Amino acid sequence: MSNTMADGGKHGGEPSDKPWTLPPTPPSPTAPAPASTPTGADVTTAQAGGHAVLVETLYEHGLLDETWRAVWHAVPREPFIPRQAWRQTPTACEPLKTEADRLALIHSDEPVVIQLDDGKPGGPGIATSSNSQPSMVARMLRLLLVEDGHRVLEIGTATGYVAALLSRRLGDHLVYSVEIDPGLAHHAAAILRAAGHEPHLRCTDGEAGWPDQAPFDRIIATCALRTVPHQVVRQLTPGGVLVAPVVRDFWSGAIVQLTADGKGAASGRFQSAASYMPMRSHRPPAPAPVDEATARSATAAVNPRDLLCLGFALYAGTRLPGVRMVHADRDGDAAQVWLQDYDGCAATAVTGEDAYEYGARDLWQEIERVYQEYWTLGSPEAGDFGLTVTARGQQVWLHDPERVVEPAPNGPVRP
Repeated sequence: MSNTMADGGKHGGEPSDKPWTLPPTPPSPTAPAPASTPTGADVTTAQAGGHAVLVETLYEHGLLDETWRAVWHAVPREPFIPRQAWRQTPTACEPLKTEADRLALIHSDEPVVIQLDDGKPGGPGIATSSNSQPSMVARMLRLLLVEDGHRVLEIGTATGYVAALLSRRLGDHLVYSVEIDPGLAHHAAAILRAAGHEPHLRCTDGEAGWPDQAPFDRIIATCALRTVPHQVVRQLTPGGVLVAPVVRDFWSGAIVQLTADGKGAASGRFQSAASYMPMRSHRPPAPAPVDEATARSATAAVNPRDLLCLGFALYAGTRLPGVRMVHADRDGDAAQVWLQDYDGCAATAVTGEDAYEYGARDLWQEIERVYQEYWTLGSPEAGDFGLTVTARGQQVWLHDPERVVEPAPNGPVRP
């Protein structure tokens, strides 16, 4: 993140024929990709030795303690992955055509896509369920702070692999898991039984949690939540911990670790970036189309590359709710960003070039004002931000729960 801003940020506002063109396959809302491990070391390549070597690599990078190390060795990933699976690439999901390809992906620190288009044939081939990246699973389980005797609820059973790890760690009778998709729920139940695990399973929408089995000491969501449901928070014991990826329009996901106060609220800090598929009931609506006839130029005083950090994403996403950002790398260290709200107002900018704005809002000017605020605050990192969930909703805060980040009084706010 640069700590300097270009002078003379006046905006041209001249009409332009610049077309509004998103990347060929627009990615999820932008956030920088998380490092595979806290040290940033690369553990993504499958190595000889399969699952055992993957587990030892996670252990060597501090993602597993001795207890979790033994659990992971006892619960291999491969049995939980269906024969039909895909590799996620930046633009498509590629089928794994051979068993060698399947095993190589399973034994690497990469997600494995297990469902496209909610399991419906003839769709566009969008990933809708996966077995998550092992290092991210390990990190989330570590943040969960489980101890012997804890009752744990998992939201999003998917393949059943996380439920199996938890069952091995705590015992089947203490693990509860919900899955909205009947096909995935059936697959997970069958594989779990075959592997010798019998956690409590239910096919239902995880947004409601599992109220008739509450309270739980720990809750983990393995799908992204646009907002943390208060009804789920209420199912925690006092001092209970919830770990979940939270996603908003401006960023593709950040893990949050919340602690329940015993009075119906929970609060805690963001931990790291993480891209997870959204809970089905939390998928965002499509924005209105952009009117290219309204295009006008604007002098860009901020390098789009400087917008691509999770700290700024958390801040800007809260100040400008309902604004979506995606990005693509360009030559060298250049980047292009696209900003869009739900009413079709938009902006785009490339490093070293003018920005272009569309619609009634001066969206690029708004993002530059918010970036100036962020820079003035000292460019706080993701871990400086936190989240509080109460019956009234959720609030993002900076440094302290009393320092709430409020939306800017600009454009419309949409889901």
